[in-house]
Amino acid sequence: MKSRSWRLSRSAYGFTLVELLVVIAIIGVLVALLLPAAQAAREAARRAQCQSNIKQIGLAVVGYTEAHAGELPPGGITNGDCCGTKSKESWSIVILPHLEQQNLYDQYDFEAFNEDEVNWPVLQTILPVYLCPSDEDTDTLERPQSGPGNNIPMARGSYRANSGRCGNPAKGNWDSASGSDGFFPKGRNPDFSHWKGPFRGIGKGKGRKIYLTGSAPSELQHITDGLSNTIFIGEGTSKSSTGSASAAEANRRRRTFWAYSYTSYNRSCVFPETRTMLFDYARCVDVGGPGGKSACKRAWGALHPGGLHFAFGDGSVHFLSADIDMELFAGMASIAGGELPRPL
Repeated sequence: MKSRSWRLSRSAYGFTLVELLVVIAIIGVLVALLLPAAQAAREAARRAQCQSNIKQIGLAVVGYTEAHAGELPPGGITNGDCCGTKSKESWSIVILPHLEQQNLYDQYDFEAFNEDEVNWPVLQTILPVYLCPSDEDTDTLERPQSGPGNNIPMARGSYRANSGRCGNPAKGNWDSASGSDGFFPKGRNPDFSHWKGPFRGIGKGKGRKIYLTGSAPSELQHITDGLSNTIFIGEGTSKSSTGSASAAEANRRRRTFWAYSYTSYNRSCVFPETRTMLFDYARCVDVGGPGGKSACKRAWGALHPGGLHFAFGDGSVHFLSADIDMELFAGMASIAGGELPRPL
């Protein structure tokens, strides 16, 4: 009887403080070990959805092209100088029916300008297929930093069309009909037409520069480098917050806006500078380089570890390293540069 009483009284004590601390420490170690794995699993799921989105967008471009006798969607339409003229539709709007968004497409008034109030409901629609789940703050509207629509709150995006290779020795960009540093200044006629991409801006400039981009979209027959070697769509995100308040604001307002046709807000080109893969507009500007701020406005980027997704002209999607050789990357941006095929 004495022995039984001892066993009962002994069991009533429960855990000692030391034992409890040991258990808590073990749980803490397990959580520390499992948390990175859980975060990695969540990012893998986000990355898979992001890849699926860009695949859908790439196939929608293919569908549009098949329905238009081999003509690609226009990168964006602006009849007039880039920096003050209102634009018309762009690639991301005209492919909406091929993304099962016929109702949204029907809301867009193609007789009006992109920035006209009648088209604000489209510009302000948050569209999941145009948003990568790894991107930041995609559920709010923001005003772009520049252009005729800079006071219109717009829906954000995560994907940009490729307008071509940019940078020295040429000056200018492929996303507008003309500008302050167009490709063909009067009095000189260097030929960089082989650098243009599949989604260049179209329209006729009215300034001092001779317009380069042309009055018609590209066609599949123009892509002599091969569809499997030519970038169509890529990720274009910028961190929402970085450094100072002014830098954070610049990042928010310089990011992708999926339906804004003005110059570089849903199109990028490839400046062969590593800073354009930082997914951080303000930091890119601070680093500096030959393309100045223009290169950062037309940068690429994603919040995935190690790289970002690109859809190619044949409908395939590839994950390219953020450390890719920039000359190789620039070669993928042109449609007729004659570069060697990319290594996979």
